[in-house]
Amino acid sequence: MKINISRNRGFTLVEIMIVVAIIGMLASIAVPNFVKARKTAQKNACISNLHQIDGAIQQWATDLNKAAGQTVTYSDISSYLKNSVACPAGGTTFEDSYSISTVEAVPTCQKEPATHALPQSQ
Repeated sequence: MKINISRNRGFTLVEIMIVVAIIGMLASIAVPNFVKARKTAQKNACISNLHQIDGAIQQWATDLNKAAGQTVTYSDISSYLKNSVACPAGGTTFEDSYSISTVEAVPTCQKEPATHALPQSQ
């Protein structure tokens, strides 16, 4: 007497659906956190760029004995900046990312000025 045992093993449709549902739930939890982390990283990088720009302005003003109300342009401070500086939230160049006016004025981000800003000194 010979017993035929089927060796075809696999997953049932219900098991596959449960796994897909679990993966979908995990993705729905993780994706918003990744987006939030990306925005936070962009904000921190932009604020770091603003610190670098402000430092370049102050160094330029000190080196050339400029007054606090002196107008400053990107061409004045470009040699004081290490690399090309652009806002990571969508800027491609300095001109479309940041605005500078005078030595005493704080540089600002043009892409997201409400959240990408230097803390006010007291």
